[in-house]
Amino acid sequence: MKHSTTNQRTRRGRGPARRVGRTLALVLPVVLVLSGTLAVTRVNWSGTTSNSVLTAAEASSADVSTRAVSRTPQDILRDKLLMELQEENPGVALTHLQEAVNDRPSLAEHCVSIARALGRAAVRAYGPTRAQSFARPVCDTSFASGVAATHF
Repeated sequence: MKHSTTNQRTRRGRGPARRVGRTLALVLPVVLVLSGTLAVTRVNWSGTTSNSVLTAAEASSADVSTRAVSRTPQDILRDKLLMELQEENPGVALTHLQEAVNDRPSLAEHCVSIARALGRAAVRAYGPTRAQSFARPVCDTSFASGVAATHF
């Protein structure tokens, strides 16, 4: 018995699997992006233990100046020492810098930048020659390099 050889259409690539695949290809990236965005907004990035959680809308509408109130210890120390430099002299500020680094070793990594800032401020306040006379070996002579960098 012979079977007729009519054109039978194959369903390759046209079935429900293809529709499901296309749907997933369109929907899955959107779901992943949204879930990632929501996860990031729920992470406590500030390091404080408060349980407040901002949504993305609240975070974007919050005033930036009120959120950036906290300052790092090295910034506070730098400002304090710059005031001492203006009120007294760079020698006193350098002595207090060395004491602060000895008391809080975590400030040691910022010692060089603070000493350079003191050197630049000393040149502005006292001139390069007099500012250099206050130099001492605090933080690998970074004060002197700050003086020299500002002068030249």
